[in-house]
Amino acid sequence: MHYDVFNGDADGIIALLQIRLAQGQAEQVPSQLITGVKRDINLLQQVDSSKATSVTVLDLSLEKNNQALQKLLTAQVPVFYVDHHRTGDIPQSALLTSILDTDANTCTSLLINDYLKGAHVNWAIAAAYGDNMHASASTLAKQVGLSELQQAQLNELGTYINYNGYGQELSDLHFHPAELFTLLIHYPDPFVLIAQENSIFSQLKTAYLADMEQAQAAKVLTDSHLVKTIVLDDAPWARRVSGVFGNALANEAPDKAHIVITLNQAKVVVQSEINVETDTSAETTTSEECGQSYTVSLRAPLNNKQGAGDICAQFPTGGGRAAAAGVNALPKGRLDEFIKQVASYYQH
Repeated sequence: MHYDVFNGDADGIIALLQIRLAQGQAEQVPSQLITGVKRDINLLQQVDSSKATSVTVLDLSLEKNNQALQKLLTAQVPVFYVDHHRTGDIPQSALLTSILDTDANTCTSLLINDYLKGAHVNWAIAAAYGDNMHASASTLAKQVGLSELQQAQLNELGTYINYNGYGQELSDLHFHPAELFTLLIHYPDPFVLIAQENSIFSQLKTAYLADMEQAQAAKVLTDSHLVKTIVLDDAPWARRVSGVFGNALANEAPDKAHIVITLNQAKVVVQSEINVETDTSAETTTSEECGQSYTVSLRAPLNNKQGAGDICAQFPTGGGRAAAAGVNALPKGRLDEFIKQVASYYQH
């Protein structure tokens, strides 16, 4: 069985979309789709190495999935791995084909676009916009002759698909990312989707605008020339909009970093805050027992797209890329420390 393992955001979904569209119906092979909310990045461990005949991995940090990757390679499973996040140590194996580039101005869908020689470039542009890489997206759009209106439409599409991937759990989302992929595969031309009445595009647009309207009234916790911190409600709409709202703030003030936080719901395990013993009860310690935690989205200044992943990686459950990163469960008592770390980094 072939497995497609991909991030549930615009970049992960559209990277796979380009590959499958380029293959055409005649070459399509049945595959098991493994994905989840955007922050669910330890997905490769869900692949059954005893059943897998091949695996494609898209937009997931190799650093976070290294152990599962090693297991697959040991089981003699060929893996095609494309990503732009932190890599850590890259396994050396003839079974591993990888395209890995951590440049802050590229994303997985742009890497796939290069790999496929622009076979579905309009989708790649939408993904780049969705991943808040507006300069890269606009440059490519101009190269292929898209009008300003077409660029704006693909910007919207990418943003809405990306918005759908945010949430603490799948029930927060409007569409399961696997379902969204299977719906989008019917649109080789994204402009057909955009023009279609009552389409996925229009459904997500309506939901996005409603959530963003609530976010505009969110509490500002800190605001300096270096960093702005926004606190969103503990509600599904807030969890859905946290990442795209961070992107919007970054575009409005490109010289400062932006932090968007939401309070986690109960039973979020904060492994680093407890001494994990061998007994089961200790391993299932919850956030209620060890203190509440925040989900954190960090955006580096657009005019200095570096450091976000490194900052977040210093905290438990943190990681990401140079321009955008996050912490899944930041202990509530460490929020001030996190904000100071961000301000200190961008002060230089």
